[in-house]
Amino acid sequence: MTTTDLTATAALLDWAASCRLDDADAAQVRYLLLDHTANALGGLDAESTRTVRRFVADRPGASPAPGGLRAPEEYAAFVAGVSAHALESDDTHQPSSSHPGSAVFPAALALAESTDAGFDSFAEAVVAGYEVIARIGEAATAAGQYARGFHPTGTIGVFGAAVAAGRLLGLDAEQLHSALGVALSQSAGSMAFLDGGAWTKRLHPGWAAHSGIVAARLAALGYIGPLDPITGRSGFLQAYTDTPELGELTAGLGTSRLAIHTTSIKAYACCRYNQAPIDAILTLVREHDLAPDAIARVRVGVLEAGWSIVAEPEAEKRRPTSIVDAQFSMPYAAAVAVLHRAAGTRQFRPDAIASPEAAAFMDRVDCYRSERLEAIFPQHWPAEVEIELVDGRVLRHYVEGAKGDPERPLSTPELEAKFADLTDRTLAAEGRTRVVDAIRTLGNNTSPRVFARLLGSAEILAPGVVGLR
Repeated sequence: MTTTDLTATAALLDWAASCRLDDADAAQVRYLLLDHTANALGGLDAESTRTVRRFVADRPGASPAPGGLRAPEEYAAFVAGVSAHALESDDTHQPSSSHPGSAVFPAALALAESTDAGFDSFAEAVVAGYEVIARIGEAATAAGQYARGFHPTGTIGVFGAAVAAGRLLGLDAEQLHSALGVALSQSAGSMAFLDGGAWTKRLHPGWAAHSGIVAARLAALGYIGPLDPITGRSGFLQAYTDTPELGELTAGLGTSRLAIHTTSIKAYACCRYNQAPIDAILTLVREHDLAPDAIARVRVGVLEAGWSIVAEPEAEKRRPTSIVDAQFSMPYAAAVAVLHRAAGTRQFRPDAIASPEAAAFMDRVDCYRSERLEAIFPQHWPAEVEIELVDGRVLRHYVEGAKGDPERPLSTPELEAKFADLTDRTLAAEGRTRVVDAIRTLGNNTSPRVFARLLGSAEILAPGVVGLR
C-alpha cells in the first residue's frame, strides 16, 4: 500500500456523502425493498430469528422491529437483518458475493424512522450503502475473503450499513471516514457456519446493520477512526484478503451502473451458488417433461468459489440434516428441482429435507468443476448441467446467469408472488396487502417512518407470530 492509495477511500466517501438519485434509482430502491421486506417478515418464524427476538425483547426501546417489537434502533436493525437472512433468499451482489439488502435496509429503516427522513434521503442512503458494500467487496475479492475463511456479507456489510446510517444522520465525508474506521473494528463474519448447520451466518447482516448504526452514531459525536480504514497498512484490504484489487474502489465511480441496479434477486430459497444450476435443471425437466424415475444421473458444474460451500464434503452434502445444510447443498437443490419442479421455502422445510425420495435422488447427483464457468465469473455466475436418462440419452443446458439476475430480472408480479410465498406463514392476508401497498406508495402517500412502523407492527402478523418471541 502507498500513501496515494488514501485518495481511493476518500474519493469513495466523497461520492457516498453527496450522491443523488433519479427516478429509475428510486424505483429500484422500492423494488429491492419489496424483496428485503419479504425476507425480513418471512424469516420471523425461523428458530434462529425467534432466539434473537427473545434476546432483543429484554432491551426495551422506541424503534420498531419486525415481529411487533420495540427496541433501541441498533437492536431493531439487528432483528431485521437476522430475520432477512434466515430463509437464504435475500438479494445478492454477485461481484462482491454479498447480500447488501439485509445489512443496508435494516440500518436505513431504523435511522429513517428515528430521524423522520424523507423518501429521497432514505433512498440515497440505501444507494450509497449498496455502492460502498459492492466496491469494498470487489476490491477485497470474494475469493480472497473466502480463502481467509471470511463471509463477505458480514465483513463488508458493516461498511454499507455505516454509510447508510451516516447519510441519514447528515454526516459529511470526513465524519463518514471515521464511521468507516469504527466499522472496521466491528467487521466480522466466519464461514465456520458450514460445519454442522450452524445459525451464525444469519447473524452476519444483522450484526453488520447493528454495528453500522453504532459506528455512525459514534462518528456523529466526534469519535475518531483510523486514517485509512480500507487501504491503509492495517486496513481492511490488508487484513481480510490476499488478493486486493485497489482499482475497484473507484473504477467508474459516479459514471458506471450503480450497485442497486447490478444486484440479483433470488428466485429460489437457497445459496446463490445453487441458483443458476437450479435454473438449468428446471429448464431441462420442464422442456422434456422428465419424471424423476426417467433420470439416471444429474451432473452439475459448480463454480470454484462455491465448491467448498455447496459441493463438499460430498457425503455431507448428500445428506443434509438441517435447513441450513439443505440451503448449502447442491445435491439437495438438484433433487428438489427434479422432484418438485420448484425450490421455494416449502422445499427447504424439515419434512422435505428428511424425505426418502430426496435422499435417494441425491445419490444420483454429481458435482464437477468447469473452466468454462470460471471464464466469466464473478461478473456472471453461470451454470452447466448434464442429465443422463435411463434410456441412454444425455441432455445438456448452459445458463450464463440465473433468473433474478439483472439481465433476467423478476417482474414485479413475480416478486410480489415471492413476497406472498415467503410470508405465507407469518403475515395475515390483510397485512400482506398493506405492506405491498405501502411500498408502492413510498415517497408519495407513505413516508419511510410510517413504513418502518408498519413493518414493526403486530397488526400485520398472522395469529401466533407475536408469541414466537
